[in-house]
Amino acid sequence: MNGVSLTEKAAQHVKRSLVKRGKGSGIRLGVRTAGCSGLAYKLEFVDNKDKNDLLFECFGVSIFVDPKSLVYLDGTKLDFVKEGLNEGFKFTNPNIKGECGCGESFQV
Repeated sequence: MNGVSLTEKAAQHVKRSLVKRGKGSGIRLGVRTAGCSGLAYKLEFVDNKDKNDLLFECFGVSIFVDPKSLVYLDGTKLDFVKEGLNEGFKFTNPNIKGECGCGESFQV
């Protein structure tokens, strides 16, 4: 198991967001059923750890992942990128076998 990780740039963005929000102990990364390819990423702030969450630390940021999602996310790295006027998280997931044309969902 490799777990999940953040680039330093992504970690800095999460830290700034948590400070701005005024609370939170990290972020939760998961997957949900969605889109034309089957799965989509789910990213949210964490105020309280769920009892089954797995915890990964990266550049001082806690990343929480439920065991069922880790099957699809193991080895994933999150970066925070700016492309033109857009900015957001970019997921590099070695488990992906295909993505939909709109980029909203993926399959493993």
